[in-house]
Amino acid sequence: MSVHCREVITLQLGHYSNFVGTHWWNLQDASLSYDPESPPGEIQSDVVFREGQTLGGHVTYTPRLIAMDLKGNCHVLSEILQNLDGSLLMHKESPPAKNSFLEDLDKLDVTGGAGGSVSVESVNSRLARVQKGYRLEGSVKVWSDFLRIHLHPRTISVIHQYNHDGEAHRLEAFGQGESLLQGSVLEELEDKLHFFVEECDYLQGFQVFCDLADGFSGLGSKVTEMLQDSYGGRGILTWGLVPVSRPDSTPVKDLYHLLNCTLGTVHMANHSSFFCPLTLRGGLGRRPSPPTTFSHLSYDPSLWYHSSSALALALDALTVPYRLRNNSVPMWQVADTLAVSGRKVVAAYGAVPFPMMHGGSLPDALSACSDAPPWKPLSACPEAADGRCYGQWATLKGFEGQKLISSLAPGTKPPTPLHSLHSGEDVLASYVASFYPSAPLALQLVATPSKLTPPFPQIFSPALDAQGFLQSQTPPAGSPVPPVSSVPVLTSLQSGPALGSWLSELHRGAVAFDIRRVAPSFLSQGPELADYQEALEQLRLQARCYRDDSAGVMRSSSEDEEDD
Repeated sequence: MSVHCREVITLQLGHYSNFVGTHWWNLQDASLSYDPESPPGEIQSDVVFREGQTLGGHVTYTPRLIAMDLKGNCHVLSEILQNLDGSLLMHKESPPAKNSFLEDLDKLDVTGGAGGSVSVESVNSRLARVQKGYRLEGSVKVWSDFLRIHLHPRTISVIHQYNHDGEAHRLEAFGQGESLLQGSVLEELEDKLHFFVEECDYLQGFQVFCDLADGFSGLGSKVTEMLQDSYGGRGILTWGLVPVSRPDSTPVKDLYHLLNCTLGTVHMANHSSFFCPLTLRGGLGRRPSPPTTFSHLSYDPSLWYHSSSALALALDALTVPYRLRNNSVPMWQVADTLAVSGRKVVAAYGAVPFPMMHGGSLPDALSACSDAPPWKPLSACPEAADGRCYGQWATLKGFEGQKLISSLAPGTKPPTPLHSLHSGEDVLASYVASFYPSAPLALQLVATPSKLTPPFPQIFSPALDAQGFLQSQTPPAGSPVPPVSSVPVLTSLQSGPALGSWLSELHRGAVAFDIRRVAPSFLSQGPELADYQEALEQLRLQARCYRDDSAGVMRSSSEDEEDD
């Protein structure tokens, strides 16, 4: 492991977070290099992976990961699951039938077989060559149905107090999740954290993927509080994940989802370096706008397997700054750049994929988006139309093989100001400044693309070539389309007045009814009514932090009334 590696421990809390996390880890695994002779890549894999060896002496990498989920949500992993008391969890009935992808993994002996005789590298390379174009949309029920990597035996924690399916014993309310982190659950988590922390030479912090709309929001609030108390000097970047839809939704459950999102946002923001909601849902309220759409993605919003893959692609770029081999920016510095003056909630935006013409240049691609940035909301927070922003972090990942600047013949007049600039950083900075002229901006450009390997869903437009760049001509209908094997992605993390409106809307949704009359069972396991009301007051004050009074414009009385 590199002397300069700043390790990160990942926590995944909840079923949808594990969907997103599984895609994210599959992306990281696809970029691993096992060849000691190959030059080091831009991304330092040791930041999130731990190195080990199989019994046969082959190098293997496992995620530095703690994943918590309910029983029944990771059934094909029974051979490595642990109960919360540390004993092995064995099947008491026949496991579900495996899909075609998992069957192929078995044939390739991905678990290393007897004595670990097959190297992970050979499995990865052979699996990549298969390129079968798996269609798992009808067979993915849980996240382990498309997991392609080794997990450490200490990674998985199964919560047995609640069920994944059925009507009884569901983890539906914030207070249920809060009360989970005690006794054996707390002891098991502390033990796992201690194990992974002790292995680190320089722990920079934790990235937490946490379900925001169910009871895991309460568990995540307690987990981030524990991390803050125990590792206060480290970065804690928390991503609150929400699926577009749930198959068992009812009006009462929709109300619970709103309240969980509200309380989770307040508490996880308090206990994190920053908190960023991530969703393709059009809003966190009970009547959201249509889901986010992308010009060159054709995904089914109702399929968690699809929506989580798009969020994972965005996260692959959003988490780049603190995973780079050179010019890496530690977690705490990323957070300090954005979470200024108590504004610890940030919003994400992404162009997934970034529309760049094959053989073109970055100035060409950006000048084609002169009316509005190409990114779309990833936090259910529309961008401010007036260009006000307190801070922004933009990342372009995956332009490998394309030109960052224009190559004009001598004496040729540049078609746009972007074409006259002399570095990719200047091009992107100038472009972003055209929409946010006064906002502080940090940016990073990384050539390495997100590599897509089976079983990543093929949800891309036929206008894209195999590298994810736009083709000059779309293939004729009915002609074979090669699978997209990598894509460029452009993301932006922002802190600005738009978040004030977003937080105020969340607050209005929660105070619009009397919880004691409409949803009395929500508070049956906590929080106390006084604590609930205090959290809503904190949310109202948090929203006020994002008001831009520097413009010298008097706030209208209607704005003040919205806070009351």
